[in-house]
Amino acid sequence: MYAVLTSHAGFSIKSYKDNEHIPVLVNKVYSDDTQLQYAYYDLPFVCPPSGTRHAGSTFLSGQSISLNLGEVLRGDRIKISDIELAMGRDQECNFLCTQNVTRRDLKYARDLVKDGYVAEWIVDNLPGATSFVTVDKTRKYYAAGFKMGYEDYSPSSGKPRYYINNHLTIVIRYRKAPGREGEKGGKVVVGFEVYTKSIGPDVSRKSSGCPVDTQEQGEAMELYLPPNGTDWSAKYPHSSYYPAEDLEDLDDGAVLEIPYSYSVYFREDERIEWAHRWDLYFVNQEEGSKIHWLAIINSLIIAGLLTAIVAMILARTIRGDIKGPNTEAGRIKKRKSRPASGARTPRAGEKIGGLLEQAGDMENDADISSDEEPLEDITGWKLLHGDVFRAPKNAVLLAPLIGSGMQLVFMAMGLLVLSSLGVLNPSFRGGFVSVGVGLFVFAGLFSGYFSGRVYQTFGGQNWRSIAFITAMLFPGMLFGLSFILNLFVWAQASSTAIPFSTLIGIAMLWLCIQLPLVYVGSYYGFVKSSPWEHPTKTTAIPRQVPRQAWYMKSIQSILLAGLIPFAVIFIELLFVFQSIWQDKSGYYYVFGFLTVVCIILILTIAEVTIVTVYVSLCYENYNWWWHSFFVGGGSSIWVFLYCVWYYTFKLHITGFVSSLLFFTYSGMACAVYGLLCGTIGFLTAYAFVRRIYGAIKAD
Repeated sequence: MYAVLTSHAGFSIKSYKDNEHIPVLVNKVYSDDTQLQYAYYDLPFVCPPSGTRHAGSTFLSGQSISLNLGEVLRGDRIKISDIELAMGRDQECNFLCTQNVTRRDLKYARDLVKDGYVAEWIVDNLPGATSFVTVDKTRKYYAAGFKMGYEDYSPSSGKPRYYINNHLTIVIRYRKAPGREGEKGGKVVVGFEVYTKSIGPDVSRKSSGCPVDTQEQGEAMELYLPPNGTDWSAKYPHSSYYPAEDLEDLDDGAVLEIPYSYSVYFREDERIEWAHRWDLYFVNQEEGSKIHWLAIINSLIIAGLLTAIVAMILARTIRGDIKGPNTEAGRIKKRKSRPASGARTPRAGEKIGGLLEQAGDMENDADISSDEEPLEDITGWKLLHGDVFRAPKNAVLLAPLIGSGMQLVFMAMGLLVLSSLGVLNPSFRGGFVSVGVGLFVFAGLFSGYFSGRVYQTFGGQNWRSIAFITAMLFPGMLFGLSFILNLFVWAQASSTAIPFSTLIGIAMLWLCIQLPLVYVGSYYGFVKSSPWEHPTKTTAIPRQVPRQAWYMKSIQSILLAGLIPFAVIFIELLFVFQSIWQDKSGYYYVFGFLTVVCIILILTIAEVTIVTVYVSLCYENYNWWWHSFFVGGGSSIWVFLYCVWYYTFKLHITGFVSSLLFFTYSGMACAVYGLLCGTIGFLTAYAFVRRIYGAIKAD
């Protein structure tokens, strides 16, 4: 399984001798304005593969390259092309083909050009790039991919006109290979640049089909066929509506001939080392380093303030409560008098006297010092020692969620560590997703263990059923949503759609590997381990919960508490969103910053949950189990609202399916994030409650 998940990592150095064949791979086309990708060779207006074996190549053109799981899930469809490259050999012009494009396919091409689609080709594991310079013109940087075409406007009518880039100039930058390979004449590729040009059909051409002068500034290749002159008034004599030509007359047999050609130039560049050849794809993003530092400083300030609040609670309030006038040697000292009406409900077996006895109680209350009254209000959490560990409602659902949350925590920690160490980098195409899936499946052990032990602590009996729910609930939700979403993408013939065979493989990973691991973990968590012990005993009759203040009610407290962790991550979240949704030509690579922000986020969630649970206990509300879980994951609501804002004001996504993809993926990501953070909040609150109630002993 590891070999399947991590094949083609791209870590080894490949050197080439002079005139040695260099394969050119074509992958897909994608756009920042839509979430639908298409395999390059599935486009009807580009040169199809010839199916021949070129000199020096061991593959046939059009042959698919084996992909790892992450590459398939991200929509890659890599195949061998007909482009011929030989190390060090310049080619002024090579003719590829003349493609006959129908009126229907021409409309398809115009739509892709209008949406700004770019193509991804690959040489020596480097994506073909468009070259730019920074604003101060001191450094060059790359944007992965090259434009399929461009849009212009007619000077006379003002209507848009679309042109196809049918001539590509490929520039391969190389240097001497390091070590012994370099001494033997080996060379390594350190750059792959693609420059596009649109050359019309009227330019002078050689007998081979290549333009006589590729630098000639002639008419561009417009994606246009003149109307066929259909007389719609004769075809629809009794209608005032005449359908548009591009909607109704697409299959009239007319074709546009598009000639494709390319040039190749090799340029030696000793300034770029092979180990740093990806740096050019990141140069333009280095300007954001100051903003990353600003995000960390912002997070540290928020976390520092919360830490001070938590320290005050632990050092002053709680310690003062435990050692206050109502406690002796760490034991709760019960008051002999009854508190004022509404302060608390009678306990089981406690006798409620008549009016005379109540009057006597009021006289006894008068003897209590004035200092003790406010103390009783502050230390209301101590009154809940008999109810605070009462098992929550729907424990059979909470335990599997905690188990799945721990599974996600393990996966996220593994991905951050491997990315920060550089193991998961852009050269390992699809590696982040592949390794993430592998870690998630393996972490089924932790999922089963924690769900089983939490369920046992809640007093559950059937560990097999809880293991089954844990293995099926959250992974089943993700798989079901992905399958339903895939039906819409399949209808668009997009490479974003997950192949059916891959879906079967994922289902096998889930049911044949993760499911048994969850059962093994649950067995050790429930059968082989004892439940976590609680410092106080739970009474038989539940205590009545007083009326809560408006800000302590579930929804309000979850939203208010979730706003603080969101404030910690929202700046870094902007870079993540930009990399995923807005700038697909770039790569998110600052995992060191992301790791620091995530550590601060975990600390913030823990502290926010502690403060919220403590205040809730002070208001004599012992229903903290679910509340701590929702408070910990409350920031996911704000993240989803941030997604909605980003879609509305930052993106230019068009089409129902693309919008559906955006919101479904965003919702799934927020669910994963909320489950992970909710688990952190729950475990932190549980440790906190056990700690404070373990410091006292009820009489």
